[in-house]
Amino acid sequence: MELVLLHPEIPHNSGCAARLAAATGRRLHLVEPLGFSLEDRYLKRAGLDYWPLVDLVVHESWDAARRSLSAGSARPLAERLHLFTARGGTSLFRARFLPDDVLVFGSESKGLPEELLAEHPERRRYVPIEPGVRSLNLANVVCLALYTALDRAGLAMPDNDGTYTAHPRAADDVRPAERVQRVQED
Repeated sequence: MELVLLHPEIPHNSGCAARLAAATGRRLHLVEPLGFSLEDRYLKRAGLDYWPLVDLVVHESWDAARRSLSAGSARPLAERLHLFTARGGTSLFRARFLPDDVLVFGSESKGLPEELLAEHPERRRYVPIEPGVRSLNLANVVCLALYTALDRAGLAMPDNDGTYTAHPRAADDVRPAERVQRVQED
């Protein structure tokens, strides 16, 4: 199961998603353009000292991401997508998830592109909220969606007893830009 942030704008939200990816052993994909630099101090701070553990891939475009994400699964990417939007679809809590699914989240101000949602209308997912509330924070939705999807797909959760022992590389001063694998257009 993989996480994709399409055109994220706020470094703190992407940093929180990176920390979540490290905590769950998942790969995080960021699709350009980004609304911040990978050198941003708020991005680094939100990810705390977990950057050495983050499997981070930055794609030059959605097409580059789509090509990369299509590899590694027998199922077509279109069947693996879960497109999170505040504007309808199937509730996160009624959706079916499989281990090789890809959870895709849009930018904080615009959400996912309309053409992507129109291309895969049956893959739209939302988190139920009260009327009059426009949307939830991106980092909160990513966290809720990932843990729900992992559970529903029957994937093992991280195994710990609530104690903390620092990872051997936690003290390394690793910046997000140092963890990036870049995927360019062909």
